[in-house]
Amino acid sequence: MEFHVSLDGSGELSARIYRSLRDGVRDGRLRPGDRLPPTRELARTLSVSRGTVATAYERLVAEGFLVGRV
Repeated sequence: MEFHVSLDGSGELSARIYRSLRDGVRDGRLRPGDRLPPTRELARTLSVSRGTVATAYERLVAEGFLVGRV
């Protein structure tokens, strides 16, 4: 899956990651079955903490945009 997560905008970093991924789901750039990178990998790519990415992922799972798997 090749999807660019943008940190543009205002607010906390986790909120920006959340919005970028949520918008990708809503507009079809992320389709059912697409895999997102592990939290550590995305955090490294974005130069943010793993917890920041994990918070965004957890919110997306809680709101039904993602399905979490270990």
